[in-house]
Amino acid sequence: MASLDFEAEKSAFREYHNDNSELLHGAEDFFRSLVVSLLARVSGLEKPTVTSRLKDREECIRKFSRKYQTALEESQNAYEIKDHITDLIGLRVVCLYENEVDLIVSMLRTNFEVLEETNKIKAIESTENAFGYKGFHLDLKINEARREFPEYAQYESLRFEVQVRTTIQDAWSALDHKIKYKRSIPADLKRRINTLAALFELADHEFLSIRDKTKELFQKAQSETKKIAVEGPAPAPAASGAKQAATDLDVFSFISVAEHYFPGYNFISFAADGFVQELLKIKPSLTIEFLSDSLNRHLAKVKKYKAESPHSLNPYTQIRHSLYLEDQDLFKTCLFDMQRAQFDEWLRKA
Repeated sequence: MASLDFEAEKSAFREYHNDNSELLHGAEDFFRSLVVSLLARVSGLEKPTVTSRLKDREECIRKFSRKYQTALEESQNAYEIKDHITDLIGLRVVCLYENEVDLIVSMLRTNFEVLEETNKIKAIESTENAFGYKGFHLDLKINEARREFPEYAQYESLRFEVQVRTTIQDAWSALDHKIKYKRSIPADLKRRINTLAALFELADHEFLSIRDKTKELFQKAQSETKKIAVEGPAPAPAASGAKQAATDLDVFSFISVAEHYFPGYNFISFAADGFVQELLKIKPSLTIEFLSDSLNRHLAKVKKYKAESPHSLNPYTQIRHSLYLEDQDLFKTCLFDMQRAQFDEWLRKA
């Protein structure tokens, strides 16, 4: 029963929290699993991290006392503490890039009833000397469509908060909470904090820009490698003809060509990058044309060796063997001694 008796309401809230502990923990797990499932269906996301927590009982009471008690009692508005703790159940969704925040927020709006939302980004950008983190907060409930299903029934009256942040925003939040006395610090220290906040914001922008530029470089590499004669060895240039400019090997052009010869294989970026760097140490002037011609000439023989060999040869190893066949002296170190000896023995018998 709502009242203005803080001691009585503290006792009532503690009793509510204790009596509903099992329900609240179940709701926390349920909402987290549901959000994870829904996020998996959103295209354009690079698997954000979803965490959750049930707010500590005494922490809830302290929050109510700090934020709401004085105003409610001054206006003589009776209260129940639980009605003012909107983040009793809290989820946090941390994504990699700024533009993913809007995708996540849109998904949440579509699949839940929005009780309240706060755009921390706009709030901070419109306030001078404001401290804090940027992010998007939504208070949500099960929407009308889901209330029809029995598995949602026990949670339909519960609200929960979702905080959506980038990795950089989340890092700033963690550090920002460690900065004490922010409203009372000297002006020069405030300026330093604002500079730090701006650097975090710049990092968010740059990560997104770098990702977009990486995609652009890969698309460019795909376009360029389509022009390379991957269907057969490139013909030797005529004596009087102008030599066509070659395409230097990098990780983008390597993956583009490698995927042509090994469709369906997942060339993980960091592994491909390490492989390319290894090849460039052997032949700094290595080009995609050279790699493509080597594979055209020798990959069929390497695949025959693979079929007859007791050893497993993944695409990287097959490329190594193809380059070795192209120039056994230059690419000798592409193969381990045992690999090279076994391959040489097979070649002698073939």
